Amino acid sequence: MKVPAKNGNNKLLRFLKLIYLKIFRINDTPQKIALGFGLGVFTGIMPGIGPLAALTLAIIFRVNRASALLGSFLSNTWLSLITFLLSIKIGSFLIGVPWQEIQQQWIEILKYFHWQNLLQLTALKIILPVLIGYISIAFILALMVYCAILLILSRKKIKSRT
Repeated sequence: MKVPAKNGNNKLLRFLKLIYLKIFRINDTPQKIALGFGLGVFTGIMPGIGPLAALTLAIIFRVNRASALLGSFLSNTWLSLITFLLSIKIGSFLIGVPWQEIQQQWIEILKYFHWQNLLQLTALKIILPVLIGYISIAFILALMVYCAILLILSRKKIKSRT
C-alpha cells in the first residue's frame, strides 16, 4: 500500500526531473538558454503578460525560445498571490507610501470593481506602487534564475568536455 505523501513527492520529483531534462537537452549556448529562461520567468511573473510575450521577447532578443516559454509557463500562475502581496509591499516601500494604505485601497477596488474606477487618478496612485513592485520582483527572480541556470549549464558543459 502506497502512502499518499510519498506519491505526491514522487510526482513532484518526476516533474522536476522532466523540467531539468527539458532545459538541459536544449541544443543552444548556456547563455542563450539561461537568458531565455530568465526572460520567461520575468514575463511569467508580470501580470497580464506571459508565454506569448516571452516568445515575442525571445525572438526579439535572439535567445532560446523553448527555455523562455518554459520559464514563463513555470512562473505564470502559481506565484500570483505571493507576488501580488510582495509587489504591494516592495512598490510601496520604493515609492515611500505605507503599504497598508495601498493594500486597503486595492481591497476596496476589488470589492467594488468597475472598469471606470481603474481610470481614475486615485486608482493610478495605487497601480504605480504595485507595478513597480512587480517589475522589481520579476527582475530579481529572473536574474537569480538566469545566474543559476547559467552556472549549472556551464558546469555541465565543462563536465561533458572532460
